[in-house]
Amino acid sequence: MSRSASVSTPPTSLRGSGGGAGSADDRGNIADRAAPTAPEGTGNESNQPVPVKMFAALGIRNYRLFFSGQVVSNTGTWMQRIAQDWLVLQITDSPLAVGITTALQFLPMLLFGLWGGLIADRYPKRRLLLATQMFMGLLAALLAALTLTGHVQIWQVYLIAFGLGLATVVDNPSRQTFVNEMVPHELVRNAVSLNSGNFQLARMLGPAVAGVVISAVGSGWAFGINAVSYLAPIAGLLAMRNTELQPQQRPVRGPGQIREGLRYVRGQPALLWPIVLVFFVGTFGYNFAIILSAYTKEVFASGADVYGLLNTAMAGGSVVGALLAARRSTGRLSVLFGSAAGVGLLLVLLGLTPWFWPFVGLLVITGLTSVTFNTLGNSTVQLASDPELRGRVMSLYMLVFMGGTPLGSILVGAVTERWGAPLALVLSGGVCLSAALGAALLAARSTGVSVRVDLHRGAAHHVNLIKHSG
Repeated sequence: MSRSASVSTPPTSLRGSGGGAGSADDRGNIADRAAPTAPEGTGNESNQPVPVKMFAALGIRNYRLFFSGQVVSNTGTWMQRIAQDWLVLQITDSPLAVGITTALQFLPMLLFGLWGGLIADRYPKRRLLLATQMFMGLLAALLAALTLTGHVQIWQVYLIAFGLGLATVVDNPSRQTFVNEMVPHELVRNAVSLNSGNFQLARMLGPAVAGVVISAVGSGWAFGINAVSYLAPIAGLLAMRNTELQPQQRPVRGPGQIREGLRYVRGQPALLWPIVLVFFVGTFGYNFAIILSAYTKEVFASGADVYGLLNTAMAGGSVVGALLAARRSTGRLSVLFGSAAGVGLLLVLLGLTPWFWPFVGLLVITGLTSVTFNTLGNSTVQLASDPELRGRVMSLYMLVFMGGTPLGSILVGAVTERWGAPLALVLSGGVCLSAALGAALLAARSTGVSVRVDLHRGAAHHVNLIKHSG
């Protein structure tokens, strides 16, 4: 018997208490908001969404330039991440130091993330992206020079990681919301999924190349390759046609605009609960760099080449998950909560698996599940947000997704160093699983929804969320 999970959204809207721009009816059915529907007379009068071609957004020139540049740059970025973690481990022989490096890179998002979203709302995103890409390229070149000349010290790695984090504060919300200026509304979910596939493809290629480069010539050359890779997105941004972009409405300057964004999210349950869930999964579920580097040394007694292979295996599953997500024209909140629970369960299983090839196989499935969660959360939040507030909403999304990483990386690094990588995986997975179940129940309660399960063969929706009118 096949078992599918879906959310049946009621005809009434999910009206929050905090208010915000736009009518509640416009946001009442956010799961299907971007789905194109068949016109009358086509034999599909039930308003069922029309499937989107997997690579539909690549038919648009500006997005194609953006996508191509990101493939190159993201590959270099993943090379640097792997090389940076390995370099810190070589210098200090401490998983906690790896956690501190990661924490410093994500700390600026925690401190200044909301201001980055406001900047993304106020200024042209293309210009902001040009500035951030240039700055991050210079930092990569500096780290390469320090490493290749033999003058690199741990405090320098910490400082450069913090500088990269400062650039990310503006780069992330600008890059996430720039999609809405490059593609039409009905292709936003497709473009977000392709962006995720792009990132995961780079995650598959980058660690594999980094492992070879580090083993052959050292970490410094990996940093140098990353510095050069930033030329690709810069060239793509410069080659775009301004006339084909669709600039979003910008907010009028005034006091209290960050508080306005927070009130807006608080008043929309369909935004609030996915963002809460993203905090827990981002904080405890996405610290693989810390755990896998230690797992490679402790459990498998191997080096950088095997570390790169493990990252590549997970990225391979992520690419498949992103391509499958690109065909979705709608997003269901039940799938979001279910995929978060799946990530948690898989982490627990990974922590209980001491055998190499079963571990690799579970990493592939974990990659597929985690990218489903990430892509669905990102696209749902973007499509549910009003354009003039989208930068601030996405900055909050990225703040909880990435800003919780400093806390999680230090905790996970400390647990890994004291009790070992397997227990760190089990504990991280347990937190994610508990958060997914708790958030799902609280979301249902806050919106007056109950769960009804129907396992009869042929049932249209096996798991339905029913809105109570009372």
